[in-house]
Amino acid sequence: VGLSVLFPLLKPDWFTLPIRPKPHSQIVFDEINKLQSGSKILLSFEYGPSTKPEIHPMTIALLRHIFSKDIKVYATALWPDGNFMSSEAFDQVSQEYSKKEGTDYVNLGYKPGGEAVIKGIASDIRTLYTVDLNGTSLDEIPMMKDVNSVEDFDFVFSLSAGFPGSKEWVQYATDPKGIPMSTGCTSIQVTDIVPYVENGQIRGILAGMPGAAEYEELVKKELESRGLLIRPGEASSMMSAQSMAHVVIVILIIFGNITYYLTRNNKRKGG
Repeated sequence: VGLSVLFPLLKPDWFTLPIRPKPHSQIVFDEINKLQSGSKILLSFEYGPSTKPEIHPMTIALLRHIFSKDIKVYATALWPDGNFMSSEAFDQVSQEYSKKEGTDYVNLGYKPGGEAVIKGIASDIRTLYTVDLNGTSLDEIPMMKDVNSVEDFDFVFSLSAGFPGSKEWVQYATDPKGIPMSTGCTSIQVTDIVPYVENGQIRGILAGMPGAAEYEELVKKELESRGLLIRPGEASSMMSAQSMAHVVIVILIIFGNITYYLTRNNKRKGG
């Protein structure tokens, strides 16, 4: 079982399984794909190390999609750990696409307050943030010119592992202001978020690791159609490892039952 998990992670190209995106993942992809070059997207980080395996792969795939379309990214964090998650993601993907901080993306970082932070962003960002995560004044960042509230963004995306998260963005910012929004969340949150999706308040949803793998596949096909090749994403590799482990466990269960049946028959004959 250990080897069945290890090999797909070490050699993802050897263990590729077909991934069929579900409608909710397709909606998320289509919404991002509709954004034009130069559009502004607010990306909110609401997860930490404990939920990183589920949400971080979709963050990487999302940034690859966004940066490949030359969309401007504005990051904020409702969780303290969001600073580390956002910094790690930007460091990785910005190098792949030669994007520069302050010109192509800005990381505003974490502010305590939960719903109050969302309300502040909805009304006046500069009452909350005067500098970015690096301590640079917002007035010195070209990207921040004419960006004062959530209404100045073309799209909001919530990377959510709990409270505060996607539901609060809908309630206090995107729905009242009429800004389109989507989300990627942990599998356990899906049942809480789906009513907002079905009601049209959230446009699609990336549901846990399967949703991340589906989005990776959609982004991969999109970039390949433009002549850009990328390796299988982390979620796709983990889904392959999970599937291989399940196959091995089923085989072991089958052999265990066969062995038990043969052993029981031998005991009866011997008796």
